[in-house]
Amino acid sequence: MSDQTHEQEREIKAKVAAELREATVAEASAEELPDENTVSKAAVYLNTKLPKTRTIAQALVRDEAGGVMLCELSYKRFWDLPGGVVDPHESPAHAVVRELDEELGVKATLTGLRVVSWLPPWRGWDDAMLYVFEATLDRSSDDFTLQRKEIAGIHHVAPGDLDDHVAAYTAKVIRQAIAAADAGRFGVYLENGEAPDWA
Repeated sequence: MSDQTHEQEREIKAKVAAELREATVAEASAEELPDENTVSKAAVYLNTKLPKTRTIAQALVRDEAGGVMLCELSYKRFWDLPGGVVDPHESPAHAVVRELDEELGVKATLTGLRVVSWLPPWRGWDDAMLYVFEATLDRSSDDFTLQRKEIAGIHHVAPGDLDDHVAAYTAKVIRQAIAAADAGRFGVYLENGEAPDWA
């Protein structure tokens, strides 16, 4: 790399550092903004520079026999829990209720956040945060209205048969969510579907 290229890199880094310092100073005095609806220039700047992590929200729905409700998806081989990606400025809880309404035509009542799992990068996807809520539905799967472009079918699968239908990390997350629900635990933290060493 030439000296000129090195110099250009140093100039760019110095400019970014100066912009960040200016934005941080402005953010520190954000309390002086006229009202809560006034946009902070520092916040806008930092939002463009700070990392963003994809967020996924799914539902754990079990039948009377303990079977887990899974969606057979039209766009990938593995089945999965109902739910999906959280939209910008949307809460995970709102997202999972919205997704079940859109994709299955049901009204879901959330009864608790069972597990939160950090998912590492996988096959080109960046890392993500997954929230699994336990939920009850207002009707049985026989009365669902499926969004066929995404959902090919609905199945109830015994926990012991999960490995035959879902990705390995999904099976780990589901089993952790079931264990949390059965033990009356909420908000269990996981990494790639497993309890971290320090937990």
